[in-house]
Amino acid sequence: MTETTLSRCPIAHAPADAPPVPAHVPPELVLDTRFAQGQIAYDLPDPYLPSDVMRDPEVPRILYYPWPTSGRQHGAWTVSHYEDIRRVYEDNDIFSTEGAAQFQALAGETFPSIPLGIDPPDHGRYRKFLNPWFTPVAMNDMEPKIRAIVTEMIDAVVKDGEVDIAYDFGRIFPVRVFLNLMGFPFSMFDQFLEWEYAILHNPDIAAKAEAVKGILAYLRGFIAEKQANPDETLGSYIANGQMDGQPLTADETIGMTWFLWLGGLDTVASTISQMFRRMALDTELQARIRANPEIINSAVEEFLRVQPLVNSGRRIKKDFTWHGVDLKEGDWIACINSSGNFDEKQFACPRDFDPERKNNRHFTLIGGVHICLGAHLARRELRVLLAEWLSRVPPFRLKPGADTTVIPGLLSIRNLPIVWDTKAVS
Repeated sequence: MTETTLSRCPIAHAPADAPPVPAHVPPELVLDTRFAQGQIAYDLPDPYLPSDVMRDPEVPRILYYPWPTSGRQHGAWTVSHYEDIRRVYEDNDIFSTEGAAQFQALAGETFPSIPLGIDPPDHGRYRKFLNPWFTPVAMNDMEPKIRAIVTEMIDAVVKDGEVDIAYDFGRIFPVRVFLNLMGFPFSMFDQFLEWEYAILHNPDIAAKAEAVKGILAYLRGFIAEKQANPDETLGSYIANGQMDGQPLTADETIGMTWFLWLGGLDTVASTISQMFRRMALDTELQARIRANPEIINSAVEEFLRVQPLVNSGRRIKKDFTWHGVDLKEGDWIACINSSGNFDEKQFACPRDFDPERKNNRHFTLIGGVHICLGAHLARRELRVLLAEWLSRVPPFRLKPGADTTVIPGLLSIRNLPIVWDTKAVS
């Protein structure tokens, strides 16, 4: 391992206070890779840079991460190379999503997160049921509402010359879109984010479980209300849904509603915060996109690639040996997308931000049949925001003294004040 790589982020053996690991895990593979799991904050221009060490030729292709991951109370094997990650996402004969994002198990719940926690072929039935709400055609219908929310929010701040783009804009805009889509009241906004923060970031298992209980009690009440008073929202569609001529079961209804709630609150919000951070730090990039609005779509794809928020996991369905490591049925394996998205064998000059990059097949929105259900919605929100912001707000920069620390994952930046010259506002 080169001295440069080691100095950037050394990989040490897991400390003595790390959780125990299964007996079949070789001790030499139990390493402290929390720096690549979104557990450590950075002030680097590229906060995902430390993950490059995961692909160093002297680092084993498969490691073991002993801390809880993906809503589970146990550790997981990890893979960090693009081809290995792709195999995990695409090989449904060996890798299962059963138990993925199963935070509800912390509260004693047994229903799956749907559709993520369902394997093919049943997975396809649930995707077919939900897909009409998330197709490009559906996004065309939604775009006027998305644009109206964006322009209203921009109009409210553009003459002020500054905004906390993370807390007062990025945190709110996509959630307003999601709440409207589902039919959730905006009055629940702060409580929703409080619950989600506890579920995703509080290390205390009891606190996570309490938050899960709170949101599930609310969602079950929401479902009952939509069943009593149906409307045109996605929440009502699920609450009153049928598949193959049969009403959804209670587990299916809560499984879908819960999973959409969990995934709909912060992915785009975190992407927005990091996107604006990068543009504020790189004024040439900001100017390039402003001058060439036709590259906004590809620029959004590159923002997604360089900001991989989630390292998704799978359950191993049968014993097998991979890269010389014996993996056992029931083991969990996590894909370090924060490494795979920068694999030199897949992306030319991967650390360069290229807003016109072609064939940008990254894993930020996962891959295989379980690719993010809301991928088209996320992309549309980001494209509309970028187009409207850059056409209506003058060049911006970080407010002097702004903290640019990032936790490279979900809910990654709490506050990021940016400023611009109000004299340039048209």
